Amino acid sequence: MLLLTAWAVLWFVVVAPSGGFSWHYLRTGGELIYDGSSAGGGLNLYAHHPELQMGPVSFLVAGLFNPFPAEVGQVLAEALMSLLGLVVLVLAGRSAARHFLGTGTNHQRLRQRVLVAGLAFTPMWIEVSVRFAHLDDVLALFFTALAVYYLTRCNAAATGICMAMALNSKPTALAFLPLLLALPKERWLRAGLWCVGLVAVAWLPFFVVAPDSFAAAKFTIPNNPASALRWLGANDPQTPDWARPAQAALGLALGTVAVWRGRWAAVVLLGADARIVLDPSVYTYYTASVLLGTLLWDVCGQRRLVPWWSWIALLVLYGGVFLVPDESARGLIRLGFVVVSAVYVLFAPVRDRRERGRHKPPARVEEEPVEGPWGPMWDPGRTRPWEARRPVGGG
Repeated sequence: MLLLTAWAVLWFVVVAPSGGFSWHYLRTGGELIYDGSSAGGGLNLYAHHPELQMGPVSFLVAGLFNPFPAEVGQVLAEALMSLLGLVVLVLAGRSAARHFLGTGTNHQRLRQRVLVAGLAFTPMWIEVSVRFAHLDDVLALFFTALAVYYLTRCNAAATGICMAMALNSKPTALAFLPLLLALPKERWLRAGLWCVGLVAVAWLPFFVVAPDSFAAAKFTIPNNPASALRWLGANDPQTPDWARPAQAALGLALGTVAVWRGRWAAVVLLGADARIVLDPSVYTYYTASVLLGTLLWDVCGQRRLVPWWSWIALLVLYGGVFLVPDESARGLIRLGFVVVSAVYVLFAPVRDRRERGRHKPPARVEEEPVEGPWGPMWDPGRTRPWEARRPVGGG
């Protein structure tokens, strides 16, 4: 964590002078949502400002920075969002520790996986939290990571609450909902009720008080020439009518298939894939959701020491922006990444997490979890004191 913290601080210092590209949207929404006296504020927010595509929780949090001068509030918000990126890495590591509990996974190797994946994850997190200052994406991804943490502990209520908070921060988190299906079946109802209930509490007041709030769902943006949509035949100058519903449906479908195949750790990556392949825009901060998906897959979905997918995503999706000048070619690269990564996490052979490591000595492993840096772990390197003093097989 010291290394990853230093890495994050370095990126923060480099990016902060040119950061805050979209913070004015959050600041405006944060001011309006607390201003019930204004015709365009309070519960009339979305009816009068359909361009504010963030969830109400994001505006409520953004409003906490209103008392500060604009520049100070922006820097404080960027610092908080950057800190949440480090928390996400801790949550991912602890989720993996719990998921692999009792499988002979060495916590030192797991720490190395989180470190190497975190080195790829951090630049993209700084991209969304500092360069663009998209508090809505940051909160949605943070709450999704927190939901995964509680999922690995089979806490249905907390998982449902966290997924609701993700949706209340950014509607695109809808694609991550299949995570709830990874819970035991008898806990689906509890998780679902908590999730649906809190989403209703957050969103319904806006639509009841101001029915024109539905206009926010029809807001369109230009269809970028570098979008993968162009390769799918969508050459409309603006967002096609079917793009947003198809994006949500594809993410939900792929995530459900992943859970059905026992690969819940791929849900976030597949949901992010659905977003970048069917979104008309190509902002680099979109890649942060992909990097959270690859982080979870690399540390929870497979047991290789080197987290290849985190670095592949960083180099292909982020590096391609700078290395490939042709916009159409960049769209093809995005489409190719989505297809290859989705096929891989859904169908590539993955060793079952219950298998014991080949290096595990059957008679020398302590059969109690130990407290590792990422939480309780099974450490194949620990032996019982009385076994360590005699040779294996000795009388």
